Amino acid sequence: MKKNKTHPATRVAQGLGWECPVTGAVVPPIHLSTTFARGADYELRAEHDYGRDKNPSFKQPEAMIADLEGGADALLFSSGMASCTAPFQALRQGDHIVAPDIMYYGLPKWLRGFGVDRGLSVDFVPTSDMAALAGAVKPGKTKLVWVETPCNPVWRVTDLAQAAEIAHGAGAQLAVDSTVATPVLTRPFEHGADFVIHAATKYLNGHSDVMAGAVVAKAEDELWERISQHRALTGPILGSFEAFLLTRGMRTLFLRVKAASQSALAIAKHFEGHPALTHVLYPGLVEHPDHEIAKRQMEGGFGGMLSFRVKGDAETARRVASSCTLFKPATSLGGVESLIEHRGTVEGPESLTPKDLLRLSVGIEDTDDLIADLEAALKTVLSR
Repeated sequence: MKKNKTHPATRVAQGLGWECPVTGAVVPPIHLSTTFARGADYELRAEHDYGRDKNPSFKQPEAMIADLEGGADALLFSSGMASCTAPFQALRQGDHIVAPDIMYYGLPKWLRGFGVDRGLSVDFVPTSDMAALAGAVKPGKTKLVWVETPCNPVWRVTDLAQAAEIAHGAGAQLAVDSTVATPVLTRPFEHGADFVIHAATKYLNGHSDVMAGAVVAKAEDELWERISQHRALTGPILGSFEAFLLTRGMRTLFLRVKAASQSALAIAKHFEGHPALTHVLYPGLVEHPDHEIAKRQMEGGFGGMLSFRVKGDAETARRVASSCTLFKPATSLGGVESLIEHRGTVEGPESLTPKDLLRLSVGIEDTDDLIADLEAALKTVLSR
């Protein structure tokens, strides 16, 4: 693939300039073979021998993701959860982890269950609070500090540069779940991170039709080698067609993220102080507690995710969600279509998410239409 110094938006739109050396095709073929024949002397004809690890369909999307983040290497996984758990799977028994008290709810469930069963120890703290983060690390024992920024579903923002300084000072590495920010808005390696994780199902794919995850390394160090071995030996990979769809989705990443960010900001400003709401949670609002940090490390927008806290109880919030027509009441985020979700229902009775909270994933529809849809739905609260 060709390397150049053009803007990342140009490189990703062109798939890093990939062309088939045989046919000249500008769209990569889908390699369905699970095995690859060797030469007369039993040497590999290329780097591929078996599809579980060295699948040629992975080469372009992994290179695109590594390029977008400015990393040394990237690996695709079968889902966002597979990519999130991979660094923890690569740690050793007795290693200590610091993780956010609020983040995507599936990961702390895994850490408290399977992670602890594997001999890992973990402390959960508000990672946007640097004093709390510094107090949680254990020099010599903490191996990984995990942050998610903005964090799902309340969208607090962690200062990555300070988090990296704290992690490195304790001899640990910093891993950043940057699914919501995407490399369009934040590139964690520029702020000191060691690993970047994406639920590629979300914004990287962007069309709600692929389950995928990615881990990106700043350097190919020992932990990265263990993550690579974990994937090769346990096989949490996506299929060749899914890799093709992920590549196709990433070509429009910059257009989609910028459009969603602009619309989300307009929606947040419109509904700030709305009589049916108690809070609008969005880092692009000046009143947000982490707005200044967000301005410093999110370039070109504040993302397409925001949350409303509705005046009323969980049933009131669910009624608002089901009253929308353009915002679909569905799980997930980052697609071209707008979604609204009552997180408390999805996360279950142990959820720490406020029961009155609705999470909005803003798509690329007309902003005025989306505002009108939400206004109509919120009338269910005002008309009680």
